[in-house]
Amino acid sequence: MDKGNCSSLTEFFFLGITNNPEMKVTLFTIILVIYLINLLANLGMIILIRMDFQLNTPMYFFLSHLSFCDLCYSTAIGPKMLVDLFAKNKSIPIIGCALQFLIFCTFVDSECLLLAVMAFDRYKAISNPLLYTVNMSNRVCSLLMAGVYLLGTADALIHTTLTFSLCFCGSNEINHFFCDVPPLLLLSCSDTQVNELVIFTIFGFIELSTITGVLVSYCYIILSVLKIRSAEGRFRAFSTCTSHLTAVAIFQGTMLFMYFRPSSSYSLDQDKITSLFYTLVIPMLNPLIYSLRNKDVKGALEKLKNKICL
Repeated sequence: MDKGNCSSLTEFFFLGITNNPEMKVTLFTIILVIYLINLLANLGMIILIRMDFQLNTPMYFFLSHLSFCDLCYSTAIGPKMLVDLFAKNKSIPIIGCALQFLIFCTFVDSECLLLAVMAFDRYKAISNPLLYTVNMSNRVCSLLMAGVYLLGTADALIHTTLTFSLCFCGSNEINHFFCDVPPLLLLSCSDTQVNELVIFTIFGFIELSTITGVLVSYCYIILSVLKIRSAEGRFRAFSTCTSHLTAVAIFQGTMLFMYFRPSSSYSLDQDKITSLFYTLVIPMLNPLIYSLRNKDVKGALEKLKNKICL
C-alpha cells in the first residue's frame, strides 16, 4: 500500500440522502421541522427541569441529561445535513469528520448507558419510596452521570482513533449524510477486521450490559409492584415506568438493528433511513414521550405558561 496516497486525503464528500431534486425541498422541510421540534423540546425540557422546584428530583435530573444527550448528538448532524441538501460541495475535512463522529458516538453511548441508570432509578423509587431521596442523593446521581459520560467518551475515543487511523487511499465519497463507522469502513483500503471486532466487542458489551441492567431493574420493579396491595397503587407505580420503557424499546431496537449486523449485509440506502430515524426522530420523540405522559411536567408547563401570561 502506498503510504503517500494514504496520507494525501484531506477531506470527504457526502453523497447525502438523495440526489433527486424533486425530493430535496420536501425532505428539507420535513427534516427542518423535526430538528426544530427536537431543539425546542429538548432545550425546553432542560430549562423547565432547572426552573421548577418540584422537578428537582433524581428522576428529572437524569431526564434533563437525556435531553442534553439528544440535543448534542442530533445537533452534531442535523444542521450540516440540512445545509448539504442544497449545497453543491458537500465536503467535510477529515478533522471535522472525526470531530462529528466523536461527538455523535460520545452522546449516543452516554444515552445508552443513561437509559440503564434511569431504570435503576425507577427501581429505587418504587422499591423503597421513603428512602428514595436518600439512596439517590445528589452525590450518587452526580457520580452515576460522571460514570456515564466517562464511559461514553472513552468508547467514542477508541472508535474514533481506530477508524481515522485507517488508510483511505481510494474514493473519498461517503455514501451517507454524516460520518459514521460503516460507510467509512467501506471506503478504507486497510484491513478493517480489527475495527469490526472492536465495534462488536465494546459497543456489544455496552449494549448487553445496559439491556441486562434494564431487564434486571424491571424484574425487581415487577416484584416490588406485586407487593403493593391495592390495584390502584400497582397501576400508579408501574405507570411511572411506561415512558422509560417506550424510550428504551425505540432506542435500543434501532441501535441493535443498525450496528449488530455483518458488514456484508449493509445496505447504505436503507441505513440512511434508519440513521435519519435515530439521529433526529428519536431525539425529538424522547421529550415528547416524557412530557405527554407525565403529570408533573404538564403541571410545570402550566405554571410556566401562567407566569408568562401574567
